[in-house]
Amino acid sequence: MSVKKIIPQDTNSYIVTFPAAQKLKLEQMRSIIRKAAPDAEEVISYGMPAFRMNGMLVWFAGHTKHIGFYPRMSGISNFKKELSAYKSSKGSVQFSFDKPLPVSLIMKIVRFRVKENTERTKKK
Repeated sequence: MSVKKIIPQDTNSYIVTFPAAQKLKLEQMRSIIRKAAPDAEEVISYGMPAFRMNGMLVWFAGHTKHIGFYPRMSGISNFKKELSAYKSSKGSVQFSFDKPLPVSLIMKIVRFRVKENTERTKKK
């Protein structure tokens, strides 16, 4: 018998499923992204909160011990030095729930992705 995973309809219904301390960090992540990309549309993509503006910008997801932040490969590679303090792969980075979120770094990455998507759209 397989278990069917329920996909949340929006970011609020996603965040509400987490324990209180994690909810606060997820809300903070959401707020940081909104501030960096105020015109972006908030959506659920791949079952997690995401922001879209001229294409997908970034995703984030709560895990047991960290928030996964997914700013595409370009968002990771262009900030490789700043992200070196965090566990990361070519398309994601992990921010531990027990440490403060790097607010200015997240904002820089999101703004970079906004610019990247905007420039790509202009070329079409």
